[in-house]
Amino acid sequence: MSTFAPEWLALREKADADARADDLVERLRKIHLNRTPLVVRDLGCGTGSLGRWLAGRLDGPQHWVLHDRDPRLLGIAAAALSGVTVETREGDLTALTAADLAGTSLVTASALLDLLTRAEVDGLAEACVGAGCPALLTLSVAGRVEFDPAEPLDAEFEAAFNAHQRRVVAGRRLLGPDATDAAVEAFERRGADVTTSPSPWRLGSDQNALAAEWLRGWVDAAVEQEPALAAEAPAYLRRKRDNGPRVVVHHTDLLAIPA
Repeated sequence: MSTFAPEWLALREKADADARADDLVERLRKIHLNRTPLVVRDLGCGTGSLGRWLAGRLDGPQHWVLHDRDPRLLGIAAAALSGVTVETREGDLTALTAADLAGTSLVTASALLDLLTRAEVDGLAEACVGAGCPALLTLSVAGRVEFDPAEPLDAEFEAAFNAHQRRVVAGRRLLGPDATDAAVEAFERRGADVTTSPSPWRLGSDQNALAAEWLRGWVDAAVEQEPALAAEAPAYLRRKRDNGPRVVVHHTDLLAIPA
């Protein structure tokens, strides 16, 4: 299943909502967000799950600007976000500038940073700080998983998956699990106050469908990166599926507030 398929995004929505760091939203609520209504730009919005989770946690009237390169996802997100006004922007979000963000109260994104390059994360920080706009960037992969029960092969598949996350795609070196550290450095270098908080998926019997789909994709990516693992993969998958699987998939949320 594609990372960006609506079916995958729907499957993960509850786990995402359960994982997101409420403490960062509480911190965000205590600062003054300019403009009425609030203007929130959701970058790489997918089907709008972050908006559905966050809009009711922010005070007052809101106008959401949804950015994505997939018009199908934009249509789903716009139709599913209620209680706020909405507009959509189709296209590449990696080239946004401070001028593009003028008048924006808050920039948000979910599961986006790890798909960017260091230069793109640096550009995002430059745009947000230049516009004086806080950024709430959620669910970046942390590069750590914990299975119950654990086994020695877990570390080999984890290392291969993390290397896959850092691969070069069309000339772009993705950050993968290095994304949060890169974002912290980029925002702090520009004087922003940055707070991070863990946002792990905790997948058990109530999330069997998501756990099974995540596991298949995680193993497939590891094998693509390290073909020597292919011989171990079928039995490894069977063992994990026979045990649930029960797994904690670590992510990190980040809130950056310009000075």
